[in-house]
Order: sequence, then C-alpha cells, then structure tokens
Amino acid sequence: MNRALVLTGSVAGAVVVALDGTVLMVAQPALRRDLDTSLAGAQWTGTAYLVAVAALLVVAGRFGDRHGHLRLYGVGMLGFGAVSAAIAAAPGVGWVIGLRVAQGVCGALLQPATLGMLRTAYPPEELRRPIAVRTAAIGLAVAVGPVMGGALTSAFGWRSVFLVNVVPAAVCGTVALAAARREPRRAPGARAARPDLAGALWLAVALAALVHTLVEPSGAWALPGAALAVAAGAGFVRRERRAPDPLLPPAVRRSPGVPAALALLVTVSAALNGALFCAVFVLQDGWGLDPLGTALTALPLAVLLVAAAPVGAVTLRRAGARRTVAGAIGALVAGLLVLAVAAEGDPASGPAVFCVGFALLGAGFGAVMVAATHVVVRQVPAGSAGVAGGWQQTALNVGPVLGLAVATLLMGAGGARSPLSGAAVPLVVLAAVTSAALPLCRVLPGRSRVLSPGAGSDGTAPVPAGRSDVEHTVTGGERGVRGASLGHDEV
Repeated sequence: MNRALVLTGSVAGAVVVALDGTVLMVAQPALRRDLDTSLAGAQWTGTAYLVAVAALLVVAGRFGDRHGHLRLYGVGMLGFGAVSAAIAAAPGVGWVIGLRVAQGVCGALLQPATLGMLRTAYPPEELRRPIAVRTAAIGLAVAVGPVMGGALTSAFGWRSVFLVNVVPAAVCGTVALAAARREPRRAPGARAARPDLAGALWLAVALAALVHTLVEPSGAWALPGAALAVAAGAGFVRRERRAPDPLLPPAVRRSPGVPAALALLVTVSAALNGALFCAVFVLQDGWGLDPLGTALTALPLAVLLVAAAPVGAVTLRRAGARRTVAGAIGALVAGLLVLAVAAEGDPASGPAVFCVGFALLGAGFGAVMVAATHVVVRQVPAGSAGVAGGWQQTALNVGPVLGLAVATLLMGAGGARSPLSGAAVPLVVLAAVTSAALPLCRVLPGRSRVLSPGAGSDGTAPVPAGRSDVEHTVTGGERGVRGASLGHDEV
C-alpha cells in the first residue's frame, strides 16, 4: 500500500469532515432565514448528522476491518460529496435534515477508515508522524472553516458552503476505489465472520439516544431518551458477552491503555467545546464583539493546536504517552481557568487574557489528540484498526455534545450565591472534571525502553502493560562499549 497516498487520503478525509462542520456552523443563521424555519429546525440540520454518525461509527469501523478500509473510505467520500451537492439544492429544511442523516451515514463510513488505513499502511513504531500530520490538518481546517464559511455565505448564500467538499470528495473517493482494486478484500489480520448485526443495532440505538439526549437535555424527550440509552447500552453489553464474533473484539477490549485513552478523548473534547461555547457567549453577548472579532480572539487556539501536533509527536517519542498526556491536560486545565478569570475581567483587557487561555487550550488539546489517538490506533492489531478508529471517532463526537450540554446547563448557575459569573461557572467545573481525569494517564504507556538481550530466545521480551510505548531489541551491532543506539522509531 502506497504510504504517501494513504496519508494524503487520511488527511483529506479528516479535513472534509472538519470543514463540513465548521462552515455549516457559520451558515446556519442564513439557512434559517432563507428556508423560513424555526430555531429548532435549524439546529436539527446539525443534530441529525451528529446522531447518525455517532450511531454508526463503530459499526462502520468493523466493516472496514473485514472488507478493506480503502474501499469503505472511497464509498464514504463519494457518498459524502454526492449528498453535499444534494443539500445545496434542497428545497426545504425537511430535505436538508433528511440529507444530513444520509451525510452522517457516509461520514461514519469515512471517518474510521482514515485511521484504519494509517494503521494498516504504517508499522506501529512509525504511526506518530502521520497521526500528527492528520491532527495538524484538522486544526488548520477548524481555523479556516469559519472564515471560509462566512465569506461564502456572505457572497453566495448558505448553499455554497455545501459545495466546498464536492470536488475533493469526488476525486479522493474515485482514486481510493481505483486503488482498492489492487488491495485484499479484507484488512490484514481480520477474520472472515458474520457481522454481529444485533450488537450493531443495540450500539446504534444507545449512541443515537445518548447524543439526542445531550443535544436537547431540557426537551420533552430528554428523560425517555436517557432511559433508552441506558437500556440499549445494557443490551449491547449483554450481547457482546454472548456473541461469537462481538462488535468490540477482545483485541480492542484488552489492549493496554485503549479504554483510558478513549475516556481522555471524551473528557478533553468536552472541555474544549464547552469552553468555546462559554467564551463565545461572553465575547459576543457580554462584551459586544462581532463574529470576526470573536474569531480573531480565538485564533491562538487554532494556531497552537496546529503547532502542538508535531511537538506532541516528538514529546510522545521521547517521554511516552503517559507524561505527554499528563502535561497536555495540565495545559488544558490552566487554559480553562484562565478563561474563567477572563470572563470576570475588564472588557478592555479581557480579550488579551482570552487569547492566553485559548492558546493553552489549543496546545493541550492538540497534544492529547496526538498521544491518545496514537495509543488507540497503535495498541490494537491491524485487523481491528477500523473498530479502534470507530471508537476514537465516537469519543470525539460524544465529547463535544457532552461539553455543550454541561455548559448550557451550568450557564447562569452562579447567581448571587457565587462570585463567579454564569459563564465562569461551567469553565471552572470543566477544569475540575478534566483534572479528575489525570489518574487515567497512569494506564497509558510510558517512555520507550531498551530491552536487554537474553530476555527471550530471540532477544525480545513482552513489555508490561502501561510500561513502554515502543519495544526495542538490542541487536548485535548495538552491543559494545557505546551501548544501545536510538530506538527503531528514532532513526
């Protein structure tokens, strides 16, 4: 498999999805006016996509493991582009919502494949660099998306934002399907087995109900939705224990550090998105900044997120995932607290403090993204890479919705009983929750170690879970007075 082609495709897929979400966020007010719909109707143009994609990510990753990630990537990209073009021509908001569900299905096929392809194309010790490149590209798309969406909406209307991804999706999807003809029908290491459709249904219902409940926590369907999520989740767990070929393979469940890395991704993505919601509320509704001024104030977040990706990859190699993530969470917590202080500050000097807080958020989140994603993808066999990628993407879809729900519920909770303003309360709570996740770092792999010869018959030895991020064996050429050389991944 051509690694340059795989990396390009992975980056393109991640950017297409990131741009779609950011440009739509800016275009939603114009969509609402043009289609003469309610606020709830406009919100469902985003919610429908989230529910569909969150429900199907893991299922799609499983299919990618068994039928080839490149094929699912090609189908997902072509479908994503075609549905985007259809949304641009939609006659009403009902059509937009329905097509957004279809776009979510295509996004679910696409997103796990972008990580699954990397895992099958690169050996585990070389995954840091491509994951860092992918993370930096996502950060760049997040920074460019609002500006692009605002410019297109102002010049050509909201429909134009859905045309941005049509050509890239068509080109990448076509190239991927052409290349897939030369690839095996099944991902390396995947077994030929019947899909666990019952488990897939339980999981889809649980995730869809959970996301819907979090998006509308005060709605009439919030309590039934939460009950359905719990019941379906219990059904999924029960099914997984009995299924001969479970949707969550033992290789993923038992991989060291993977559950902790997923929990950390949920936590930090919730903190980031909840903080953005609170900060935008203060900057626009409290201080009267326009959208452009708000975007410029938050620009350090995107800049540091992009910069943190390569730095995080280097730190991951030298210090291991455990220390990298712990330090990054420290920066993230500091950023949340700085934003809480800025929310209470003087509007004249407050934007400068906000810039510092945003910079810390971007640096912390970018490093956690690289390190935690590396753990999730690297620690599982190549034959389960799609499922691992599906869980990683699910964490990054559920986390933001959870963060927004927490921020919305806590906004204004300070009242007269607290010196904190309504916007500062959720920021402090998010900082506390993020700090509470620090013990999870202990489960992650530590710094690379050199294994001494004689540990096994072939000079290798298994590394205990949570101890080392990279295995390295001392070879004959490395023995002598100079000692061991750099690790295989450090050349």
